[in-house]
Amino acid sequence: MSWDGLLSKSQGFFLENHTSLQTDHSVDRPTHRWWGPPPQPQPMTPQRRTGRSCRQPIKASTGSAAQLRGLRPPPALSKAACHHAEEKQLIASIWSKVNVEECGAEALARLLIVYPWTQRFFESFGNLSSPTAIIGNPKVRAHGKKVLTSFGEAVKNLENLKATYAKLSELHCEKLHVDPENFRLLGDILIIVLAAQFTKDFTPACQATWQKLVGVVAHALAYKYH
Repeated sequence: MSWDGLLSKSQGFFLENHTSLQTDHSVDRPTHRWWGPPPQPQPMTPQRRTGRSCRQPIKASTGSAAQLRGLRPPPALSKAACHHAEEKQLIASIWSKVNVEECGAEALARLLIVYPWTQRFFESFGNLSSPTAIIGNPKVRAHGKKVLTSFGEAVKNLENLKATYAKLSELHCEKLHVDPENFRLLGDILIIVLAAQFTKDFTPACQATWQKLVGVVAHALAYKYH
């Protein structure tokens, strides 16, 4: 077969198959040309992004120092809440039975044992190497009494706690550099000590009142940190 005949036969083959593809409706798909330039890509429409762009500055966090440190805000002690006569009575009834020396010593000892990182503020107290050593440490006992005696000032001055603890807050902030989170931890420990000692007298309502009180005392002690 000559070259011209072979070429003619090949063209006929392609035309025949191309025609069958165009007329074949058994396949539900569009027909395509087998030759010609490829289709041009469609220009992409840029998507508009929402939110902060890379050129916008990040806003600095706002809020008090206590909020930035992650401290829990203290419960509100409004006149309608803690200063209610019934709640004052709950505070006074428990406090009148508290052995300041015993409860203070136990509360501080528990703080140092349960949260051992707080021991760095009491390095001058001597042996704090074990729970037994901490409980038997006379300096821990004496300081615990001092702490709870100071807490008694809150019971006497519920109306003006910020002024009551102003100097003590300044001392812990500017001289001792105590982490104010420790005030909240000690307050929670005191609740445990009171609940263990007074059991049935320390009712849920009594606990709620005392929890408010220790929260506001912790906030007053941390006032200078703000």
